[in-house]
Amino acid sequence: MKKIKSENKILIMLAFFSMSIGLWENFRQLWLQDNNFAVIDISNIISIGTLISVIGIFFIGKYIKLQKLKNFVIFALILKFVNTLVLLYLNKTGNYILINISIIIDILVGYLITTSIYPLITTIIKNNTMYSKRKLTEYLFRDIGILVGGVLIGKNIIGILVNYNVCLCISAIFLAISIISIFNIKIGETNEIKKKTKIPLFKYILKDKLQITYMIYTFVGATAYSTALGLKMLTFTNYFGFTDSGATNYLLVIGLIADGIGILALKYLTPKNDYITITIKFGIRLMFYIIAFLSNNVIIILIATTWSILISTAYENICDGYYINAVSNEY
Repeated sequence: MKKIKSENKILIMLAFFSMSIGLWENFRQLWLQDNNFAVIDISNIISIGTLISVIGIFFIGKYIKLQKLKNFVIFALILKFVNTLVLLYLNKTGNYILINISIIIDILVGYLITTSIYPLITTIIKNNTMYSKRKLTEYLFRDIGILVGGVLIGKNIIGILVNYNVCLCISAIFLAISIISIFNIKIGETNEIKKKTKIPLFKYILKDKLQITYMIYTFVGATAYSTALGLKMLTFTNYFGFTDSGATNYLLVIGLIADGIGILALKYLTPKNDYITITIKFGIRLMFYIIAFLSNNVIIILIATTWSILISTAYENICDGYYINAVSNEY
């Protein structure tokens, strides 16, 4: 029997984790609304959780060395699993303070795990193709998680009505499988550079004008996307009038098409086409946003939203890898 490569074992672990994320995060906003959280409260808690996650990522990037990263990911996966059990218990309890804290932990740990996957892979192999495989694995299996939720939500299975909390329970099962799978992964050896020759982290990043430009581009683009689509499910259910199942299925189809575009982009486009891909990703999106804003027409807004989701991840497969891999592993 052919032995599975360590990098592929990480991708398998990522696949189960992504299914868990896709299933739960697709319904997280609706779960909160079902627990009597207002839209503004949901927006605030997600914003706070995301802001804390940014701080957490800086902290982990600075203090967790590559050789310790696997242990950190294991710890983070277990913490997320335990926190998921806490959320299951808190459902319908009306304990808003604990739910807020638990949701912040959920967002924080989810970001930290996702951010740590590719650095973990670079201890074994580091190239643009591997980066693209990692992205495609995350997006494809996240969509499979959404598919599982879309198929099950509202169904009565062996006498159990599948609601948001049941979906959270199934998400915990996928998460448990990812925890089990990571213990069988052996990471590569890492060499730390000597302290006397090491350039401070921010000085290393900021000395490269190309990296500065890329970071600004990523920051502004991600901010714009999150501003427009930070509450995706609530937008589709409360504003566009979709049912929770209908919104899930719609987002699933768009996500799968985006995965297909990502595969084609990976095959036929390269970083040499950055001007083309960035124009497709942001130029057309900007045009749709302007038209949607000026018209204030629900159909046009839906088209603009659909395009943003459709194209948001597809070109990361080829645009981001070049810049990410340009950063030395020591940093």
